[in-house]
Amino acid sequence: MFFSFDGTDGVGKSTQIELFKHWLIENGHEVVLCRDPGSSLLGERLRDLLLEKHDVGIHRRSEMFLYMTARTQMVEEVIKPALASEKTVICDRYLLANIVYQGHAGGLDSEVIRQVGEIATDGIMPDLTILLDMDVTNARGRMDRELDRIESQGLGYMEQVRQGFLREAARATDSIKVVDASHDIAAIHEEIVSLTSAFLEKQRGV
Repeated sequence: MFFSFDGTDGVGKSTQIELFKHWLIENGHEVVLCRDPGSSLLGERLRDLLLEKHDVGIHRRSEMFLYMTARTQMVEEVIKPALASEKTVICDRYLLANIVYQGHAGGLDSEVIRQVGEIATDGIMPDLTILLDMDVTNARGRMDRELDRIESQGLGYMEQVRQGFLREAARATDSIKVVDASHDIAAIHEEIVSLTSAFLEKQRGV
């Protein structure tokens, strides 16, 4: 089983992923965590290039391909072997982020990104994506660290990102579940558990 978490920066993905991981382990899953970009030597080096502030110009299309390259390596080195061993994968972001950040908000053709992503991932897609959603100004207020290169593109860009996520969720209601991230941590986790339990029961045909 393959799960991904996504949403604008500051919505609490890391916290919810950790809680979700422990819930899955308690329910008998062997869990592998990964992050996109990252989770391989190549992916981590590309992550630094993509997210750290520097004076290297990166065109939006180049940015998209760098993310795709990191993702390909992660799929081949981490996700495919884990799934082949019947482990449960949780990924912090995946192709959906590319479609939204470089497509909906970045001006590239989202459908072209989707097609490139199909090749880059060898068709390996999450069974279920949890989309944590909240007002971007409030999400920004939660962040107590220096903004990275992507986050520094402003609240207007982040609002476009948020709306892009919601549009993608509306077109894939079975595989993308929107969770209100403005609630307290425990309530968010409970909703994620409820959504996931219902999804797993449906998968088992219960």
